[in-house]
Amino acid sequence: MTETWAKWESLVISGVFPLRRFLSRSNHSVVFLTEHKDYGYSEAAIKLIPAHPTRAEAQLSYWRTVAGFSHPRLIRVFDSGSCQIAGHPFLFVVMEYAEQTLAQILPRRPLDADEVGAMLSPTVDALAFIHAKGLVHRKLKPPNFLVVNGQLKLASDTILPAGDAKLAGAKLSVYDPPEAKDGRISAPGDIWALGITLVEALTQRPPAWPDRRPDTLSLPADLPSPLAETVRHCLSYDPSDRPTILELKAQTELPAQTTMSSAPQPVALPAKDPNTHPLDIPKRRLSVPAIGIFAVLLAVVWIALRLLHIHHNAQPPLSAASDISSQSPAPPAVPVPPTVTPVIAPASALHQVIPDISRGARATIRGQIKITVLVTVDQSGSVIKTTLEKRGASRYFARLAAEAGRQWRFTQANNPAPRKWLLHFEFTRNGATGYAEGPQL
Repeated sequence: MTETWAKWESLVISGVFPLRRFLSRSNHSVVFLTEHKDYGYSEAAIKLIPAHPTRAEAQLSYWRTVAGFSHPRLIRVFDSGSCQIAGHPFLFVVMEYAEQTLAQILPRRPLDADEVGAMLSPTVDALAFIHAKGLVHRKLKPPNFLVVNGQLKLASDTILPAGDAKLAGAKLSVYDPPEAKDGRISAPGDIWALGITLVEALTQRPPAWPDRRPDTLSLPADLPSPLAETVRHCLSYDPSDRPTILELKAQTELPAQTTMSSAPQPVALPAKDPNTHPLDIPKRRLSVPAIGIFAVLLAVVWIALRLLHIHHNAQPPLSAASDISSQSPAPPAVPVPPTVTPVIAPASALHQVIPDISRGARATIRGQIKITVLVTVDQSGSVIKTTLEKRGASRYFARLAAEAGRQWRFTQANNPAPRKWLLHFEFTRNGATGYAEGPQL
């Protein structure tokens, strides 16, 4: 087949775009290297698909819409149109040229959890842009994760309006969600495809469901729990149980609360190097001496807060996030790690964790979200059980509150009987606050 497509390399599409070299093909399209002199690109990609009599004009309209987009994580569309090749009608779309795709990487090696984490943030950013316009990506799979000048981008020629019945009678793949059998496309379908791709990136193969039951999803045993939880939610059979793109965006922007290794950030992929792969993202972990210094700083901050509590009993139990945001942006003399929000704790609470929510997550809040977590504490002061007493209006923030509650520590007790405390969390656009009430009788 490659020899067949190579015969087209002498053609010039629409009198403007020469087919310089065959690049790839799928079941319904073929891609060549070309150029776009009007945009000053000596290298561009041109995709050719057979023109369907009833859908050709609609497809060209979608491509013209996407050509008006300017997003750093979407492949640019330069031009589109129709042409005749060997007497057959075709549609063409001219796009930014990508050096490599995820589909070319995975046959050689899987990505590790840090690389997938770094891939997830720009992907969610692009999907949030698409979904906000009432559109869906529709073809989220490894061939459409592309690398351009070291930057991860999503293919954009597949973007369609949500809700259009485009899949009726089409052969479905593992990347199509269960609800696709009725022929309709939607934003939750993109979330499903993202979950499939994340598992494939980690394991070099799509996920499996033993016994074909939704509750038997098999994931790698060494997958970090936050990422595993994200994947499981993305692959919920019920579309309403999958996270929205805004919830995923909030999760990818949320700094880690308990680990001392730095979380993967939305970084640009490194430029191509002869000894590395474009998706080889360097790990960012603290060295052993740095971890020791971090532990000392934690102790210093905790002692300072305890002294502050003793000498300033008149102060309120919490520092509002709005007060923190109004302070000078200059870095403090002693850095406070993001795992602990500096608040004045009740005498029995030795260690508090307040969810540190990102700007993207705060932007989704309307008014206040109040959540109450009942924690059961053992004799040593460790939390051994959490129960959501008041869930509030968001499952996402309820989950954050429960995860934060599990990290609290209280004073030791003489009595071995478990104690119970109520942890009250409030989420607003200014941030999160929380305090303990108890012990409960």
